Amino acid sequence: MAYSNFKPTIWSKYVQHELEKITVLQQLCNTKFQGEVGMGKKVKIIGVGRPTVGTYVPGTDISSAETPADNSIFLDIDQYKYTHFIVDDVDRAQSMDGLMQAYMEESTRALAQNRDSYIAGLAASLTGGGVSASTSANSPAKARAAIDTALGTLYENGVRIGTDRVTIVLPTWLYIHFRGSLTAELTSNADMLKRGIVGQYSGAEVKLSNNLYNDQTDDYAMIMTDKAIAFAGGISRTEAYRPDRQFADAVKVLDTFGAKVVRPKEIYVLKAHNS
Repeated sequence: MAYSNFKPTIWSKYVQHELEKITVLQQLCNTKFQGEVGMGKKVKIIGVGRPTVGTYVPGTDISSAETPADNSIFLDIDQYKYTHFIVDDVDRAQSMDGLMQAYMEESTRALAQNRDSYIAGLAASLTGGGVSASTSANSPAKARAAIDTALGTLYENGVRIGTDRVTIVLPTWLYIHFRGSLTAELTSNADMLKRGIVGQYSGAEVKLSNNLYNDQTDDYAMIMTDKAIAFAGGISRTEAYRPDRQFADAVKVLDTFGAKVVRPKEIYVLKAHNS
């Protein structure tokens, strides 16, 4: 069979590696909890409460040791996305320099967009002081004021901008208004641009994304630390097969993942429109 020389492990690793490079929002998530990822699984995120600070009086006993509260939560791996494409012949495609890689790259970009769109969609579920009202940001002054409010809210919540890694993720139109406020512009740095970084502002990185959530009125810009959202994902399966009734080979790629806001005080959603 023509697909017998297809190397699923090699291509699975390739797709996973490329996903991690391409996805703008996934790069901002806490991924250290990934472990074993698969359909229907849960990833336990260990969290502990902060111990109480007491006052010591010399010559007196201190209080008994306390057991900090367990704040552990579970991250559900409940998103299953796939690509499914046909090539004339997998063996021949792999022997032609760059052809199979080109097919897999397009597959990877499609999966990456789904990952980022899902993470961006988490912004729509947030409520309270970490979400702005619908805001007009159609000028440099308005854009800067809105982002200053976002950074100020995070600071009041205990985020130390400059010490904690904070990223401002903007849609293109908002970046155009805000661009003049950047304290450092990195558009000449090719490596930074590949990761979506276009500049810095007040100790935070500024990134662009065209996958941010939109509610038909506002784009939901996200200002967040790299601990605010947990993400776990992996390529569960990469298969090649020969479809019946066709002189061709097909490839299926299954991507499973989950994401969750785990530190809501470390993310601010700016609901902004360009009017």
